[in-house]
Amino acid sequence: MTRVLVTGAAGQIGTELVPALRAAYGEEAVLATDLKSLDGELAAGGPWRTLDATDGAALAAAVATHRADVVYHLAALLSAVAEREPLRAWRVNMESLLGVLELAREAGCALFVPSSIAAFGPGTPAEPTPQDTVQRPSSMYGVTKVAGELLCDYYAERFGVDARGLRYPGLISHSAPPGGGTTDWAVEIFWSALEDGHYTCFLAAGTRLDMMFMPDAVRAAIELMEADAGGLVHRNAFNVTAMQVTPERMAGEIRRHLPGFTIDYEVDPVRQGIAESWPRRLDDSAAREEWGWAPRWDLVRTTAEMVDKVAEKVSARPLAAG
Repeated sequence: MTRVLVTGAAGQIGTELVPALRAAYGEEAVLATDLKSLDGELAAGGPWRTLDATDGAALAAAVATHRADVVYHLAALLSAVAEREPLRAWRVNMESLLGVLELAREAGCALFVPSSIAAFGPGTPAEPTPQDTVQRPSSMYGVTKVAGELLCDYYAERFGVDARGLRYPGLISHSAPPGGGTTDWAVEIFWSALEDGHYTCFLAAGTRLDMMFMPDAVRAAIELMEADAGGLVHRNAFNVTAMQVTPERMAGEIRRHLPGFTIDYEVDPVRQGIAESWPRRLDDSAAREEWGWAPRWDLVRTTAEMVDKVAEKVSARPLAAG
């Protein structure tokens, strides 16, 4: 029986991945961990503990106690935060990964490690971006992602660790707040639309990036980890995508549901520069061919779901005292 440990469980991916894993393998089979205390569904739905993913001894103890045979290692600092604190980003992202890889080698665990479109850079072909191509990122976050891909490949080839990963595009979710990424606008825009009827975007109107709705992102991770290893030519990490979106286009789609919605732009040079160094459209044919990847959520369907779910959460908020 599959038993899973998840690091960084309270983040944007983990908030939806943990319930999906528990639905697939059983509530008691999935241990959710994070540096901060968990609450809500993550705490009530199954076992959890507070854990610093950079503490190798504590992580090894948790894996042993839970008898985990698969680790989903999600703990990381994201792109915008990493640019503000590059040394901390290197320590958190790389030291924790090296520790998890050593743990996987010693304990025989399979390992999922998410990568990102940030692993590419200005010299990468932007449209389409091949599975195997130039990777020279211009951000610290991207540097850690490329280094992480190479480390996972090394441990797979040198020690036989079953390490697999995905290069995620921008992720859209209503379950957790943005975590300091360059694509956070694609989540913030819905909250602002429902609360204020207006959004000021930190990227320019025509900035086009690959995006994916979180249910597809979660499903992709589980499907990859369940795929027959014999059919995998690549491991770390597969390009995956679902839609190509600009702030201007998403705003137009939101207006189909909220006709009075308005948007303006105050461009953040740091995040705009990061976004312009990333691909505009990923070629995910390797994922489609090697393990059957296919997205289910496009922009129209994603927008409708986000408007509905965020509206529910906004209406459920208590009124401020005044």
